[in-house]
Amino acid sequence: MLCQKENCGAEIEEGEGRDFHGRILCDDCYMDALSPARTCDPWAVRSAGFCKERGDTTEHEGSLQQKILELIQKTGGLSQAELAEKLSVRPGDIEREIAALRHMEKIRAAMQDGKKVIVLW
Repeated sequence: MLCQKENCGAEIEEGEGRDFHGRILCDDCYMDALSPARTCDPWAVRSAGFCKERGDTTEHEGSLQQKILELIQKTGGLSQAELAEKLSVRPGDIEREIAALRHMEKIRAAMQDGKKVIVLW
């Protein structure tokens, strides 16, 4: 059986799929559906600001967040799908990292050539 979420299609062993509104999803897609990433969250932005003031950061050398920032800086802006493809990660993982970086005011969305892309803040 295959995951029924668009753009996933991961192989699911018999009896391991999760039912979500009539669709059978893999564990990763099921978790994404239950807890979607929220980029516009004022409390998360406020919390990230407090952490920044204290010197706390989640950007470590070689981390996915650091790779995202470097790729955006190098290219000038990419869509979420392009970031996921270039970094070889699931779109759901990119969404979560982008949400965290957005809360830290490191990146933002912008329109370039009629397409929504992620750019540096």
